[in-house]
Amino acid sequence: MVKFVGEYKAKLDDKGRLVFPSAFKALMGEETPRFVVKQDLFSDCLSIYTYSEWERQSEEIKSKLNFFNKEHSRFWRAYMDNRALIEPDGKLGRITIPKYLLDKIKVDKEVIFSGNDHKIELWAKELFESSKMADDEFVSLAEKILG
Repeated sequence: MVKFVGEYKAKLDDKGRLVFPSAFKALMGEETPRFVVKQDLFSDCLSIYTYSEWERQSEEIKSKLNFFNKEHSRFWRAYMDNRALIEPDGKLGRITIPKYLLDKIKVDKEVIFSGNDHKIELWAKELFESSKMADDEFVSLAEKILG
């Protein structure tokens, strides 16, 4: 499994494309990278998963559902909504994320690609800066969760 680490800035070009960070692309090796992008459930960012990680997570969730149950079926439909398949172009590694997804996270021009282990988070630059946790809050949460 690919592990994404680091933060990289990028700007939307006139056609709404972003240059995918070369450090992340290099982690993919010879494999042609394919990703699934979706709105994050808990934060004002987009989550970008390798296609294989997306498949793994989807199968895990699907295994917990009964599609003859109306609530499960509705949940699955909502879970699969607002997703897009993206592939960096071969030359420059540019990606195009649908405008409706960029609008959901209030992207104007600048974004931050933030490696988050099994996924990449894509943030509007302004929201990324304001979402950072204070050091003392992190220490307190670490003590609470990790003991």
